[in-house]
Amino acid sequence: MEKFDFKKTLKEFYDPSPKQVSEANLPAINYLMVDGVGNPNTSKEFMDATEALYSMAYTLKFMCKKPPISKDFVVMPLEGLWWMENMTEFTLENKDQWQWTLMIMQPDFVTTELIAEARDQVKAKKAPVALQKLRFEKYSEGRCAQIIYVGPYSDEHPTIQLIHDFIKEKGGKLQGKHHEIYLSDPRKTAPEKLKTVLRQPFA
Repeated sequence: MEKFDFKKTLKEFYDPSPKQVSEANLPAINYLMVDGVGNPNTSKEFMDATEALYSMAYTLKFMCKKPPISKDFVVMPLEGLWWMENMTEFTLENKDQWQWTLMIMQPDFVTTELIAEARDQVKAKKAPVALQKLRFEKYSEGRCAQIIYVGPYSDEHPTIQLIHDFIKEKGGKLQGKHHEIYLSDPRKTAPEKLKTVLRQPFA
């Protein structure tokens, strides 16, 4: 059975250059999603959301390997949208006020019916706290600027500023939410080697 790795199929979106900011046009993509508020380093809500997403993602993977779908795929990395109601206050010093949506991309052959079945299975086995908050929907960003950042999450700001400067040079205006894709497992990777796609939609 062929095993799909959508990081390779969608290489333009999951493996941009780490050397310079580039532009991409994102299509509508299906995601599992959980919303929350709080510091990702200390928030139980954040941990609960991550548990629910991965429980569903792996359940769906194994369901898809069986007939009638009979397709195997690599579970996609965790992604996050980050914002505050007043984005002028969005700084590293006030993470407790950050709002976020955690997401895991799903292939087109994952349907709403399959999601409902997987939800029942996860509920019966683990019943993660945030499962009731999990939703399945398309998310479309359109025109974006992005780059791979290598290093600790706490030192992202200069690279984010590079993205904003790139957008300004293009004559664009920031819109939508700051988007991060976590390509490395922080439990197994040294902070200075963490790889993260940083993305910002603009018009």
